[in-house]
Amino acid sequence: MRVSNLRAAVILAAGQGTRMRSPTPKVLHRVGGRPMLDRAIDAAEAAGCDRIVIVAGAHSPAVAAHARARLGEGCVVIQDPPLGTGHAVLAAREALADFDGDVLVSYADTPLLDADALAPLFAVRDAGADLAVLGFEAADPGPYGRLLIGEDGLLERIVEAKDATPDERAVRLCNSGVLAAPRALLFSLLARVGNANAKQEYYLTDVVGLARGQGLSVRAALVEEASVMGVNSQSELADAEAVFQRRVRRRMLDQGVSMPAPDTVMFSHDTEIAPGAVVEPNVVFGAGVRIGRATIRAFSHLEGARVADDAVIGPYARLRPGAEIGPCAHIGNFVEVKAVVVGAGAKANHLSYLGDGTVGAGANIGAGTIFCNYDGFDKHRTEVGAGAFIGSNSALVAPVAIGAGAYVGSGSVITRSVAADALAVTRAEQVEKPEWAAKFRRLKGERKTR
Repeated sequence: MRVSNLRAAVILAAGQGTRMRSPTPKVLHRVGGRPMLDRAIDAAEAAGCDRIVIVAGAHSPAVAAHARARLGEGCVVIQDPPLGTGHAVLAAREALADFDGDVLVSYADTPLLDADALAPLFAVRDAGADLAVLGFEAADPGPYGRLLIGEDGLLERIVEAKDATPDERAVRLCNSGVLAAPRALLFSLLARVGNANAKQEYYLTDVVGLARGQGLSVRAALVEEASVMGVNSQSELADAEAVFQRRVRRRMLDQGVSMPAPDTVMFSHDTEIAPGAVVEPNVVFGAGVRIGRATIRAFSHLEGARVADDAVIGPYARLRPGAEIGPCAHIGNFVEVKAVVVGAGAKANHLSYLGDGTVGAGANIGAGTIFCNYDGFDKHRTEVGAGAFIGSNSALVAPVAIGAGAYVGSGSVITRSVAADALAVTRAEQVEKPEWAAKFRRLKGERKTR
């Protein structure tokens, strides 16, 4: 059969997900900080699928809305009522009626399936198989459907565990449910699938037997079991997250990132860290983080942030979206930075909040400094010039600008801009009353003895 270079994907996302016991639809739960549905779309796109159809359920409008927001209005079809996996794929027939190429069938609840894992499936199809099925060798085959391979190397049929003979149950080669076939062939086979089974459902797996009955070639491609791990419960979601984290940690280490305790570091799907960076224990990377050859000290949390070479973050620092930390800058313990560009060599080493503004190169932000950026309705900016020095326990009430090289005296509340190289102090004059403390203690003591 002719092999097409065109590829489309039908991603099944109509499951009820009742075992998740969550108000969030199953396929919108996250692995690596990314919804499982998006991970399935990512894999299909990376595998060269130009058309993607999401099969959603009428019970979950949030899934359909999420898919439309990413792929457009025409990408979603609704399976209603749900009558099995074969019936779900058939729901996409009209959406792909004008498509002439191969169709990948995959699942929105297999978050570890990526383009690399799909490559063997398409390789089998490209080698001439009419229908390609993705399988895996299971450590515990248990409830999985078994792939029964003939002596000629062709896949003869898929038998469900409950229907298998003892010899068939001993087979460790199992079905992932993922397959690829030409669009016309796939839908012609599905149109012949019946529902004469205990559940009265139309099973996608029946296309294998139907194809073999027509004398067509069906072959299996193999991947590691973890790549096709399905998620149906919170415990399985945690298992998938653990596999994801192990993979990313290994990749980071292989790329030259130093991590003395990698098992304690949590990554997002898009974390980027340069070789030579050091990540200490118990660091969490949320989405959108880019790290140069920097040091991220223990117990720091970063999301939506960029950190340049030779910067030092933490310990116990928090970088929120929009934080951009320049080369050789220091953001120390219990410092929070949000939407602030921190210049080269600038330092905020202790107990400060920097929100909405800029900190110039070489500036020093003293302990306890607050950028007072919010007036209850709007956010305002604080600009600290290069080389400026902000004394400890100061409040900079935005909008305000501190000029280059200016000093702000400790304990000041600054409400007006400060000129370059000036000193701004708002403390009240210190008053001292001699012997006041001694008199106070004596008075209190006399009252206590009465």
